[in-house]
Amino acid sequence: MTILITGGAGFIGSSVIKRLLKTTEQRIVNVDKLTYAGNLETLKQVELDPNYIFEKVDICDKKELARIFDLYKPTSVMHLAAESHVDRSIDGPGEFIQTNIIGTFNLLEVSRAHYDKLTQDEKIKFKFHHVSTDEVYGDLGFTDKLFTESTPYSPSSPYSAAKASSDHLVRAWSRTFKLPVVITNCSNNYGPFQFPEKLIPVVIEKALSRQDIPVYGKGDQVRDWLFVEDHAKALIQVLMHGVLGETYNIGGHNEKANIDVVRTICKVLDESCPKEDGSYSDQISFVQDRPGHDVRYAIDASKIKEDLGWIPEETFESGLKKTVEWYLSNQEWVDSVKSGTYRHYYQSQRGQGDINLNATL
Repeated sequence: MTILITGGAGFIGSSVIKRLLKTTEQRIVNVDKLTYAGNLETLKQVELDPNYIFEKVDICDKKELARIFDLYKPTSVMHLAAESHVDRSIDGPGEFIQTNIIGTFNLLEVSRAHYDKLTQDEKIKFKFHHVSTDEVYGDLGFTDKLFTESTPYSPSSPYSAAKASSDHLVRAWSRTFKLPVVITNCSNNYGPFQFPEKLIPVVIEKALSRQDIPVYGKGDQVRDWLFVEDHAKALIQVLMHGVLGETYNIGGHNEKANIDVVRTICKVLDESCPKEDGSYSDQISFVQDRPGHDVRYAIDASKIKEDLGWIPEETFESGLKKTVEWYLSNQEWVDSVKSGTYRHYYQSQRGQGDINLNATL
């Protein structure tokens, strides 16, 4: 049995791979382009595992994808590779169109060609699991509503529009070409090894470096927060036991306003790493809101609980404490990611060619 995972060197994908290798005997093929957010350091503990294979491939390269499918003959696919940062999608939407739409199209086409060649017994076991986001549903506003699996799509940013497009492609390939698929839509992830451009690691790094901690608008935007290891467990549960053709929303049951998230991080830092001149919350600075900023996302995760028995194990408080403590203990990793030095190491050791080192915090 071989699981092909795209984007496996990313924040969520690496957590899934480590858990799969720890809990199953499956062979894992990690297909990752290694953009600025892809980091093989997160998989260092499993790089010598005989069941782990890494292929540096861009999902926009259809020929290379076909080579990988022919070589490893996967029995299932988990598609995590995506451009996923809203601010970057506003600054440069082209990459999001290429990766999230064209890349997904290529992966679907190669998967379809592979599936058509399988025996009937092999087809029964094959599954294409597409991992998406709750941002495709748009803005709930200040209401008490929740996103369900039947909520109409209404994306607001180039990122969420590109992900919505990829979701539609997956459903179309399922209906038209009978490709066996499942889709998951998750809320905001956080945890160790997250690239320092997302809210929680940004706040930690800004606080520790005594810089202003920027908060968009009034900080009243509400998000549901999901600890990455809980998400990895949910994804594996869906891959192994999800019903074909179904969609599952995955949420952390932790709705928090952004300003409350920032203040909680500051409070944890005050306790774990106190500074001499007051609280880290003194560094909070409110900045102009970003264009099209959605007010609230909130996930109804009752379906995956009822159908597959999954519930998150971490509360926001317990998960955040683990996250902050990890960043405090792994500043060398953060520095290497921000500077790109870890890429130089892997480039010299593995001959992986040119890698973009231009990402900044």
